[in-house]
Amino acid sequence: MGKPGSRIGLQPPKTLKFTVSKPDGIEVGYVKDCSIDMDLGDTNDFEIQMGAGMWNGGAYNYGHRLYIPGTEYGGLLEERSTETASDTIIWRGDTWRGLLAKKLIHPPEGQTHLTVSGDANKIIRDIIGSRFGSLFYAETGESGIQVRNYKFDRFCTVLSGLEKMLASVGAALKIRYIQGEPGIPGGAVNISAVRVTDWSDELECSQDGKLNFTTKEYRRGINHLVCAGSGEGEERLVLHLYVQKDGSIGEKQYYTGLEEREALYSYTSVDDAEQLKKDGEERLKELMNYKQMDVFIRDVDIDIGDIVGGRDRITGMSLQKPVVNKILRVEKGNVSVEYKLKGEE
Repeated sequence: MGKPGSRIGLQPPKTLKFTVSKPDGIEVGYVKDCSIDMDLGDTNDFEIQMGAGMWNGGAYNYGHRLYIPGTEYGGLLEERSTETASDTIIWRGDTWRGLLAKKLIHPPEGQTHLTVSGDANKIIRDIIGSRFGSLFYAETGESGIQVRNYKFDRFCTVLSGLEKMLASVGAALKIRYIQGEPGIPGGAVNISAVRVTDWSDELECSQDGKLNFTTKEYRRGINHLVCAGSGEGEERLVLHLYVQKDGSIGEKQYYTGLEEREALYSYTSVDDAEQLKKDGEERLKELMNYKQMDVFIRDVDIDIGDIVGGRDRITGMSLQKPVVNKILRVEKGNVSVEYKLKGEE
């Protein structure tokens, strides 16, 4: 069983309207009478469906931009299909975050990894460079967030690399589409580093707020992971990782007897103990116990990386985790956003 994490249903601000522009940023108009499903943080793609009668090659074509100005909701139209049975045209594409996931961070020549230090925005500028032409640009001002000797995973994606780097210093990626002047090219995707916002106190989800929600606490997870790397027989690289009472991961066993739950993580291509431990910890986080909470919040747009807290006064269960996934849906003019929180560790 995979770890589902927690989800939040949210009533977003009513001003969310999608705009379409040509590849050079010149706006064509608002999106009307279409269904939209956009995923941020997981698949990082979107789908827009329209009736064949809405088809307009001048407004919807390959490379055109779909976005809500000032937000992360957006991407490029890159795949088109038709369904004659329902008389429907479907466009699909990668979100801005999805495009970041399709570029790699290469180590410098003669080195195994890229290691960076300095202001986070400067590091982002150096990594983004001209990879995306004029579509993306990094914030020019300093973020005030300092990174020291951070080593990127070898050949990681730009998205995962920047997300992990910023998470290591309590920060996250801020992605927004900034409009150009009306009728003039120049709209682009702005990327910057920002401190994570903790909404726990302001938006705590509990019975006190008269909000409907459901909770789940899963205690059938793995707490002892045997990590087996390269080698044969007695020579094989083997590490044991254990979940501790506080949910952290260590090399000293806490749960024993009936409470011990074991699993094997076989990664035969790894011959480095440090790398095997790092990968094993990530795997154990996916298999261990977790808490889940589904709630409904109104009139707030929360960014990926921000922290949300919830508390169930009936069972005493509480949850405080970052948002890792946002799914925006537009159906017959109604907009909804579902948020997924990182599973309890």
